[in-house]
Amino acid sequence: MQDTAAKSRDGSEPVLSVEDVSYWYGAKRALDDVSFDVYPGRVTALLGPNGAGKTTLFSLITRLFDAPSGRIEIVGRSALDWGFKALEPLGVVFQQPTLDLDLTVRQNLRYFAALRGLPRAEADERMGRALTSLDMKERIGEKVRSLNGGHRRRVEIARALLHSPKLLLLDEPTIGLDDPTREAIVRHIHELARTDDIGVLWATHLFDEIEPRDDLVVISKGRVVARGDVETIEKETGTDNLGEAFKRLTGDKVEEVAV
Repeated sequence: MQDTAAKSRDGSEPVLSVEDVSYWYGAKRALDDVSFDVYPGRVTALLGPNGAGKTTLFSLITRLFDAPSGRIEIVGRSALDWGFKALEPLGVVFQQPTLDLDLTVRQNLRYFAALRGLPRAEADERMGRALTSLDMKERIGEKVRSLNGGHRRRVEIARALLHSPKLLLLDEPTIGLDDPTREAIVRHIHELARTDDIGVLWATHLFDEIEPRDDLVVISKGRVVARGDVETIEKETGTDNLGEAFKRLTGDKVEEVAV
């Protein structure tokens, strides 16, 4: 984005700008001119059914793929201009687990901290804070293999936060977790965004993970079909709840799981 990039209501600059991004798998268009911004201190929910293009978009933001068209900037830096240095302010929790099961929690986090160039003492201090906030401090010496799915996911979130990112990407982070664990992670991430001024992009197909004050991007078949807060989107679609609004926008039905 140029200096004329959009600002949030409080005047802050976006920590992520996606502008006119498209992507193809062969002849199939997976993303079609996708544009939106993510702001510090806020959760932006990327809501769409499975196959809508959410994971493809995350792969482009993290440079697993290169976008053939459009522009993506993280804290004002494009990978086209800065290379992988543009990803330094980014923390990621992918949909598929990426922890080493045969290492302990401490070893997994220390390895990541070393890759980020954090000194051992600083890394251990940050590790302790992150695990404490996620109620995982007492499991720091356990092998990841012994942890359940919810605890493994919390370790991945702690890992993504070690280097104090400005932008946190979460790709369907609660898949397969029980309701109390899902609720705890949703609550923690929203509190984290507010208290640490982190911009969060949360990809989900579950609308009960979205709070009314969240920014919302609805994606269907690779296209953004609505942007705004929940109340605005409900008003624009003439509906009383997000589920009905989503159905009207996409012709699909998202899964609602009670928490």
